[in-house]
Amino acid sequence: MNIIAAVDRNWAIGNKNALLVKIPRDQKLFLEMTQGKVVVMGRNTLESLPQKQPLKNRVNIVLSSDKVYAVKGATVVHSLEELFLELKQYESEDVFVAGGETVYRQLLPYCDTAHITKIDYAYEADAYFPRLDELPEWELAADSEEQTYFDLEYYFLQYQNTSHKSFL
Repeated sequence: MNIIAAVDRNWAIGNKNALLVKIPRDQKLFLEMTQGKVVVMGRNTLESLPQKQPLKNRVNIVLSSDKVYAVKGATVVHSLEELFLELKQYESEDVFVAGGETVYRQLLPYCDTAHITKIDYAYEADAYFPRLDELPEWELAADSEEQTYFDLEYYFLQYQNTSHKSFL
């Protein structure tokens, strides 16, 4: 299972239920990697999307503790057990965990690959991704050349989890 996020230099991912910055090349990469795949997200992340609608051309699974929450075009699950049952019908490499903070923290141990866009800037933030550089089981496996978007510098990084748990 994959996890995908854009983080700033402090591993921040959002502020007031919004992305810190929208970088077109990062958004294009997210689209390319997840198109036709399964995206898992929390309710707040879904509601931060345009028109609060599921992502097109993907299987959208929303993890929410709200038992009556429903959204057209997405499957809503209410526990990790329910999520893992739902995910059994898909190939693990086709599943992308897409946020937010709580969902990232819950599912990180079950992911084997992390696709991180690391932005060399510190934003005001209230949501954070786990600091993979400080977790011994996560190793940097690949990094890109420096990318730029106006005056922002960023990198595409890939981490591998050397001891991920299976959800099957």
